[in-house]
Amino acid sequence: MAELNTGDSGGGKGGKVRSKKQNSKVDLTAMVDLAFLLITFFMLTTSLSKPQSMSLGLPDKDPKDKTEDMKVDENRTMTVLLGEKDKMFFYMGLVNNPMAPKLIAYGKDGIRKELLKRKKDVAAYTAAKGKPEQGMIVIIKPGKKSTYKNVVDILDEMAISSIPTYTIVNDFLPEEQKLLEGK
Repeated sequence: MAELNTGDSGGGKGGKVRSKKQNSKVDLTAMVDLAFLLITFFMLTTSLSKPQSMSLGLPDKDPKDKTEDMKVDENRTMTVLLGEKDKMFFYMGLVNNPMAPKLIAYGKDGIRKELLKRKKDVAAYTAAKGKPEQGMIVIIKPGKKSTYKNVVDILDEMAISSIPTYTIVNDFLPEEQKLLEGK
């Protein structure tokens, strides 16, 4: 608190009138208390950034399980090959049929545009077959020289494009391996 000490000049006697020097003292305790209350308030009311993660459900691998692989219509599958130096190839169906693998870029004008186009084509194909609930399947095959960033980028594209079924596989066909190696 501010405290002002002023002495009363006992005026009865004449003479020189001198002004008394006033001693002023400021107590900053209340201001420090208020500063700490404000700091505490803002620390408790702000939300800290939460880590973002993408849920990725993977099946359990049981060595005793002898189930056979399920055959999927090749017109519904798209394979994405991730190579070194941000190279990415894709093809629909089998590697040789009906289209040869094409080099494509990441981003909205590259793989996302192609995913959305192929998703629409697959929806029309399955509706014509009388099974509209079946959607597109994307097989992601990261090469040995692809980076973690490339895998995260393609998973982001799957989420943005709302692809319901996709998987990450690390076994390559010989044609795919030659393609990634640039031969």
